[in-house]
Amino acid sequence: SAAFAQAATVDTLSVWSASMNKGVEVVVVVPDGARTKTGPAYPVLYLLHGYSGYAANWLQVKPELVQLAERDSVIVVCPDGKNSWYWDSPVDPSMRYETFVSQELLRDIDARYHTRADRSGRAITGLSMGGHGAMWLSLRHKDRFGAAGSTSGGLDIRPFPDNWEMKKALGEKADNPKRWDDYAAINQIDSIANGDLALIIDCGYGDFFAEVNRNFHDKLMERGIDHDYIVRPGVHDGLYWNNSIDYQWLFFKKFFDRGR
Repeated sequence: SAAFAQAATVDTLSVWSASMNKGVEVVVVVPDGARTKTGPAYPVLYLLHGYSGYAANWLQVKPELVQLAERDSVIVVCPDGKNSWYWDSPVDPSMRYETFVSQELLRDIDARYHTRADRSGRAITGLSMGGHGAMWLSLRHKDRFGAAGSTSGGLDIRPFPDNWEMKKALGEKADNPKRWDDYAAINQIDSIANGDLALIIDCGYGDFFAEVNRNFHDKLMERGIDHDYIVRPGVHDGLYWNNSIDYQWLFFKKFFDRGR
């Protein structure tokens, strides 16, 4: 009975962002023992939501995250990224979500909990817009993240110039074609070499992002960058993500275990 008394708990935080001059809501799944700075440190998985999502979104998609976090001693961090695509917008100076996630949030979580505060103990993934965000952030900040994933990710934004409020962050594609090239996750692949990151991407056969995921995989192959690439039945929905995160969780757990 004592063993069953120990369970991960869920914190809802307001993490201050100096770059945006506001508090950002962050949901954190905290295994028992991760609140004190004693014993083994805990790895952290950052989980990013999709367009129109919010901080608690992943816990609704996958309620079992609480049990998984406790079983495998992993802290799970879910920030509210609004509809930012996790960029620092060149158009809107109040939208600084790359800076927030890659710097401000990491500092706060490492100060607040007993984390493995280096890249061997940090992974990042997300769904849809969050899959793009995870690739964007990890490829640009491989000194901070050691592993990254994407499930049903919008890994190349350029085929979708009028969708999901991206032009609010980047301006019209027709007026800013180079900017749209530069802010696509697929065009950050050249910034890494094989072995820099442990990578896993997946997408359903019936997903409208299936082609851009295949293109992302092809570019990684052309660059000789090892990665897991999974295509399975499914579309762009919660049923797919509830299943796909199990495979990514295993991938990240193995990555964390190698760094112990």
